[in-house]
Amino acid sequence: MALGILGGGLTGLSLARCYGGDCEVLEKDSVCGGLCRTVEKNGYTYDCGGHIIFSKDKEILDLMAALLGDNKVRYRRNNRIWFKERFVKYPFENDLAALPKEDTYDCLYQFLTRDYPEPKNFNEWCYHRFGKGIAERYLIPYSEKIWNIQAEKMGLEWVGGRIPDPPLEDVLKSALGIETEGYTHQLHFYYPRRGGIEALVHAIGADVKNIETNFHVRKVKRRNGAWIVSDGKRERRYDRIVSTIPIPDLIDALDDVPGGVREAVQGLRYNSLICVMIASRSEKPSDKFAVYFPQRELKFHRVCFYDYFGESCVPPKRSSAVAEITVNKGDGTFEMSDGELVEHVIRGLEKEGFIRRSDVCETDVIRRRYAYVVNDLNYSRSLKVIHDFARENGIVLCGRFSEWKYLNMDTCIRSAMDVAQKLKGEK
Repeated sequence: MALGILGGGLTGLSLARCYGGDCEVLEKDSVCGGLCRTVEKNGYTYDCGGHIIFSKDKEILDLMAALLGDNKVRYRRNNRIWFKERFVKYPFENDLAALPKEDTYDCLYQFLTRDYPEPKNFNEWCYHRFGKGIAERYLIPYSEKIWNIQAEKMGLEWVGGRIPDPPLEDVLKSALGIETEGYTHQLHFYYPRRGGIEALVHAIGADVKNIETNFHVRKVKRRNGAWIVSDGKRERRYDRIVSTIPIPDLIDALDDVPGGVREAVQGLRYNSLICVMIASRSEKPSDKFAVYFPQRELKFHRVCFYDYFGESCVPPKRSSAVAEITVNKGDGTFEMSDGELVEHVIRGLEKEGFIRRSDVCETDVIRRRYAYVVNDLNYSRSLKVIHDFARENGIVLCGRFSEWKYLNMDTCIRSAMDVAQKLKGEK
């Protein structure tokens, strides 16, 4: 077969769909989707992470919308930050007037008078770009929760386009209570009417003919000018391969990898994800989808309320709060049992006034090994070694954990489309 695509997540399926020729997708799990997976349990539907459909890339946004057809609803963002027992509009710097007056003054004053040297790490960047008030009240504590690493140990490659960059006039308006919006390409978004975010995966994969599931890529090697991919029992032969699986898994499957490359792979950082679903009785659905929690005593950084999407995600008069917790093996939270995690989330949400323990009627916990790429201070150096090795050996890398870049769904699809076009041009 001409092309072997390792991994059947959003990127792998998008690549196969765009390539449209003689190709095959090999997927480790029994179903495709990767991180874009939806859980259904006892009438509750929720995603592995708070996925919504938006993009600055109009071509990709139009494609995703077209693929879903009538199975989509357009929403206006109503996300909030929970700060000192009050809601602050997201992003934080666009709603400074909602803070206690002393906090509003300090955030604005520190923003206007900030005078920090050019930053060398993310911690310094927060002070340099936003000033002490915003940095210490929200940006640093929240970022350290989601990235599960100290801000001074993070690099700067990822901040462009990932963090809202408000102009001075917006911050001034925000402090005075004049309505303004940040991150405007997320202001409106789509979400499937039925089936959760996995509905998008099914729509993309509908035209992909050759998918082999339950195929765990364990060996990848060159033989007589071809690529041989094996799961230990079956072998596949391809003229070319594109890897969308995580870099550590790919390198483990290859023979004769130089020590320097393996060392670079071992230096890569990533976060795993635990999602804790707490369903409770509720007379009316939430008017917010996502709420962000910078409080350090709470392990979860974000809670998504799936009753926001109506009865396609929850039974009548029920609410579904899905708390996201980023973890690493050995950090203590990773080792907590499902019961301990559920108890922590219930206790935290009850303390903050979001639920009552007596109303809880269903819980669930899911864990995903690969969730977030972490840009630490060694990120660029390690990645160059790995990418150079892949390129020299004719292996194309595509997708979040294969390119090892923090790509959203739209940029994963764009990357897949670009690779597919390049490969078709090389036929």
